[in-house]
Amino acid sequence: LHPLSVLLCFPATMVVLSNPGLDQISLLRSPKVIACSPCVPVIDLSKPDAAASVVEACEEFGFLKVTDHGIPVELMQRLEAEAVKFFSLSPVEKERSGPPDPFGYGNRKIGANGDIGWLEYLLFAVASKPLSYTSALKEYLAAVRKLASKVLELMAEGLDIEPRDVISRLVMDEDSDGIFRLNHYPPCPVLRGYNYGLTGFGEHTDPQVISVLRSNNSTGLQISLKDGSWVSVPPDEESFFINVGDSLQVLTNGRFRSVKHRVVASGWESRVSMIYFFGPPLAEKIAPLPQLMGEGEHSLYKEFTWDEYKKAAYKSRLADNRLGLFEKREVADDQRL
Repeated sequence: LHPLSVLLCFPATMVVLSNPGLDQISLLRSPKVIACSPCVPVIDLSKPDAAASVVEACEEFGFLKVTDHGIPVELMQRLEAEAVKFFSLSPVEKERSGPPDPFGYGNRKIGANGDIGWLEYLLFAVASKPLSYTSALKEYLAAVRKLASKVLELMAEGLDIEPRDVISRLVMDEDSDGIFRLNHYPPCPVLRGYNYGLTGFGEHTDPQVISVLRSNNSTGLQISLKDGSWVSVPPDEESFFINVGDSLQVLTNGRFRSVKHRVVASGWESRVSMIYFFGPPLAEKIAPLPQLMGEGEHSLYKEFTWDEYKKAAYKSRLADNRLGLFEKREVADDQRL
C-alpha cells in the first residue's frame, strides 16, 4: 500500500495516512483554486487615493495588500528568523511553551472544538504596556500597531466619517484585546508529486476588527470571493495583508466584508506567517457606527460586547457562520428587497 491512500468524501477529502500526524486532516485538490493576482487589491499607502482604494477593497474583498508601509524588511526578517529558530527546536523543547491555554505553543489542534491543521503555532497576548518579549518582537508589534492605526484612519477618511480615529481608537486603547500569532506550516513530503495540499488552517473569518498579516515568500494563503470561489494569494514577504474581521463588518453594518480565508500546506515549502489580531476592549459594545447609518437604515445586527462575541466565536468551529447568531434576520431580509 502506498503511504498516501485517499478516501474521497464530500465536501472535503479526508486523508488516511500511515503517518498518524496527518490522520483526519482535510486534503484539498489544487486545481480547484486559481491564482488571481488582479483579485488581490494592492494599495500604496503613500498615494493620495489610498483612502478611497482601501474602502473599495474592504467592500469588494474584505482583503487588501498594502505597500510603502514604512516598516523595514529587516525587522520582519529578524522576527521571522526568531520564529524559525523556535520552530526548529525538538518537540520536547517546544512543548515546554505549551499548551496554548490560551497562550503558548500549540500543534495541530486549533481551538477546543475539533479543528485540526498541518501546523504548529505560538500565541501571545498583546498589551500597550511594556512586554517581556525579545527586542525584535517589541519593535515589530509597535510598528504594526502604527500601520493598523493608519489603515483604520484611512478607512474612516474613505468613508467620510468623523472623527478619523472613530475605528482605530477601539483597538488602540490600553485595554484593547490584541493577539499575536506565529504560524509554521511544515512541508509535507508524502504529498510531493500529488496535486493536493493539506489543510493548514481551515476556512474561517477573523472575529476581530482587522488582522495584519505578513508571511515568508511561500504560497498557501487563499481567500474566498463573493461567488464562493477560492483564489490563491501570491506571496510577498515585503508587504502586509489586511483582513477585515467580523467586528468591522458589524461596525460598517455589512458594508465591509469579513473575508473568509484559509491556508493550504504543500509538500514542498515551509510557510511562516505572523498575524496581529486587533480586537477592542472586552467590555466594548459592537454595533454599526451611527455616522454610517443612512436615514431609515436599521442595524443588521444585534448589539453585543466584544467579550460576548469572542466567547461565542471560540465555542464555534472554524467554518461556522459566527455572525449568524447575532444577525437581525428580518431586518436583513427587508433591506435586501
